Amino acid sequence: MSTHSPEVQAGGSHAAGRPIGEIIFAAGVLSLGIVGLVAGAGIKTPPSATGIGPREFPFIVSGLLIFLGTAIIIQLLRGRRGAPEEGEDVDPNAKTDWLTVAKLVGFVALHILLIVPAGWPVAAAVLFFGASWTLGSLSWWRNAVIAVVMALVLQFVFAGLLGVSLPAGFLLEGVEIFNG
Repeated sequence: MSTHSPEVQAGGSHAAGRPIGEIIFAAGVLSLGIVGLVAGAGIKTPPSATGIGPREFPFIVSGLLIFLGTAIIIQLLRGRRGAPEEGEDVDPNAKTDWLTVAKLVGFVALHILLIVPAGWPVAAAVLFFGASWTLGSLSWWRNAVIAVVMALVLQFVFAGLLGVSLPAGFLLEGVEIFNG
């Protein structure tokens, strides 16, 4: 007796034929590797640089993505597929909650729009707060506190410690530990 629904047996991704969805995913991995390789080749290395420079890491990651994407496509075309997920908490009949998806997309768009005028920490705090509220957390004040703390910690780590250029915004403009 099969545990799969009739849809999966009749025309799903594990029926006879080509696994189109899996091939599209593998092609996406391959494409990401190619884009990374091309973008990595455009990184300028100063003539005084010796040893490992800023181009090597993107080349390594892109090479691995190209290798894995190609290997997965070859395996799929040979008929080797991954086992289907047998998660007990997955309801195949559940409908997509488009309102939640729209809220999350809205908060990501708001984050993008706020980065330049308000700074990365404010934009990130809005995104973190919005995502937690959208996904069902009921304590709005706790969400706000955690969002602000997470945004400040990430700003400090990336801009203050690693020197990544994240705009601190008008609220943290003069605070040296938050500027990259």
